[in-house]
Amino acid sequence: MLSMNLSLPPAAAVSKSSRRYRPMNAHALLGRSGGAPSFPSCLLGGGGGGGGDGGAPVLGIGSKSPGSAGIRAHPFGLSSRPCSQIQDPSSKTSALDRTVSLRRGFPSKTGSLVPKAASEASPGGEAEAAVSKKNKTLQLAVVFGLWYFQNIVFNIYNKKALNVFPYPWFLASFQLFVGSVWMLVLWSLKLQPCPKISKPFIVALLGPALFHTVGHISACVSFSKVAVSFTHVIKSAEPVFSVVFSSFLGDSYPLAVWLSILPIVFGCSLAAVTEVSFNFGGLSGAMISNVGFVLRNIYSKKSLQNFKEVNGLNLYGWITILSLFYLFPVAVFVEGAQWVQGYHKAIEAVGQSSTFYFWVLLSGVFYHLYNQSSYQALDDISPLTFSVGNTMKRVVVIVSTVLVFRNPVRPLNALGSAIAIFGTFLYSQATSAKKAKNQGGEKKS
Repeated sequence: MLSMNLSLPPAAAVSKSSRRYRPMNAHALLGRSGGAPSFPSCLLGGGGGGGGDGGAPVLGIGSKSPGSAGIRAHPFGLSSRPCSQIQDPSSKTSALDRTVSLRRGFPSKTGSLVPKAASEASPGGEAEAAVSKKNKTLQLAVVFGLWYFQNIVFNIYNKKALNVFPYPWFLASFQLFVGSVWMLVLWSLKLQPCPKISKPFIVALLGPALFHTVGHISACVSFSKVAVSFTHVIKSAEPVFSVVFSSFLGDSYPLAVWLSILPIVFGCSLAAVTEVSFNFGGLSGAMISNVGFVLRNIYSKKSLQNFKEVNGLNLYGWITILSLFYLFPVAVFVEGAQWVQGYHKAIEAVGQSSTFYFWVLLSGVFYHLYNQSSYQALDDISPLTFSVGNTMKRVVVIVSTVLVFRNPVRPLNALGSAIAIFGTFLYSQATSAKKAKNQGGEKKS
């Protein structure tokens, strides 16, 4: 029997211009076992999952059954890339495989290129993730910076206006008026999508708007009678009222939440006893403000459950408009007869009418802006981060107003303020843990 040479000549022996090929040994095609033809691995997508391809093919034909091969083709037919540029030199394929690879234009092991390509692409993905995280952190810093700055400006110029024009009902009404005009401008210019208004929506807002009015006017009354720093210390006791009222309505709180309100009560009491500018009207105004805002939050959860498509800023805009209709008629009744006389005294005290106008206007504009920023911050960050940011906001406002107005602060007063604010921070941590536990229980159920 004649012995046949099983080795093929080099690939260069195959003529590109001729359609004739050297005869190939049948055993090379059928394999030593004489079974199914052994196609080159570049034509078979690999076992099971369909192997990787080096040139991102468009056409793919394959079976999903285990062990089947996916035959893939270049979108324009044969590949024009030289095999020497893409073939793995460590490949152990036969000479026949390499020859057919040259004929078909495919590398014998394209799957080996995929991990390399993935490893080359991963640094870019990590860089993009790092840039995205950096941009998000910068955006969060800008939101918090604006929120704090606007709150400081409001408290300073609101107090300056109240010092020369001690009519908080007028200023509170003007601030709501500025906020209403601001939202109407945003809606008319399409800068903010206007929510669909319906009678059930307005009816649902009547309760929250009423309590918002009570909270706002009470805080303004407190600002007019005591130092801004003292009002903010007392307003940090809002979590106490929230826990008490919510408990009466059926909510339950863990022991950590109840323990967190103890330093709030102790700190506020210590600050009130040692406050230089203590005034019972200022204290009661801040306390009533806490009650109003807590009832607003509780009532909003119950009455606005069917209007969750309205975002926070639009909701606050409509609450502002309704609060203006609540407050202004009462303001005229309470102190309207004194406004003209008080205006002339304010101009005499300031010296220039434009300065007084500037103070009043800034108090109205920045009152709405800092509330708008708080709603935008709440949309972008978690409630826990918002609570911590709100606690730090009070610290920044208290320190800023003490420096601007040079209010005398006793050591025990400063200690009581610090304890109360720290208790507020503990409360935000405890309530966030409670919410996370409740959400986890809902997911399991």
